[in-house]
Amino acid sequence: MGKNKQRWKTLVVVALVVVAIVGLVRHFHIKNFHVVVPGVLYTSGQPRGMDYTRLLYKYHIATFINVRVTTEHREQNWYNEEVTWMRENGVNYVELPIERKDRARQFPDEEAQKKFLEIMADEQNLPVLVHGSSGRKRESILSAVWLVKANGYSAAQAIEVVEKIKRKPATDPEREFIESLAK
Repeated sequence: MGKNKQRWKTLVVVALVVVAIVGLVRHFHIKNFHVVVPGVLYTSGQPRGMDYTRLLYKYHIATFINVRVTTEHREQNWYNEEVTWMRENGVNYVELPIERKDRARQFPDEEAQKKFLEIMADEQNLPVLVHGSSGRKRESILSAVWLVKANGYSAAQAIEVVEKIKRKPATDPEREFIESLAK
C-alpha cells in the first residue's frame, strides 16, 4: 500500500510539472513569430499581454506595424491594449491596413508599399515588427515588398521567405504579385 501511495504522489508531481511547463511555453510563445532579417524585420500574429514587453526587450522592436483594417479592430479588445502599451512605452505604432478582399489576394496597394518602404528606410524605426491576426499572409507579402524593392532579393528568394513565414507554398496570385515587384 505504501508503494502505491508513493507512485500516485510521483504521478501527481510529474503531472503538475508537465502542466506548468506547457503553461510557460504557451505564455512565452509569440504566435507565428518569424525573423525575416535579424535586428531589422520581424513578423508575427497578434501579440498579447507580455508579448509586447518580450518583443521590446529581447528584440528591441522600435516600431510595431499593424496590417489589420479598422473593421478587424472591433472584433476584440486587443487594439486598446496595444495602443495603450505603445504610448506608455514610447514605441512607434503604425497602422498600415492591408485589405482582405479574399483569402487569396491580401496585397498592399502602392500607397501602403511606399509608406512601408519609407518606414524601413529610416534607421530610427528599426527593428520593425509587422503583425496582423495570423502573422502569415499579409505580413509575409509586405516583407517580400521590402526584400525585393529595397534589398535586391529576386522574386524567387522573396517567395522562399514568404513560404517560410506562411509555412506553406505561395499561391499563384502571391507568386504573380511578388514577381511583379521585381520588374
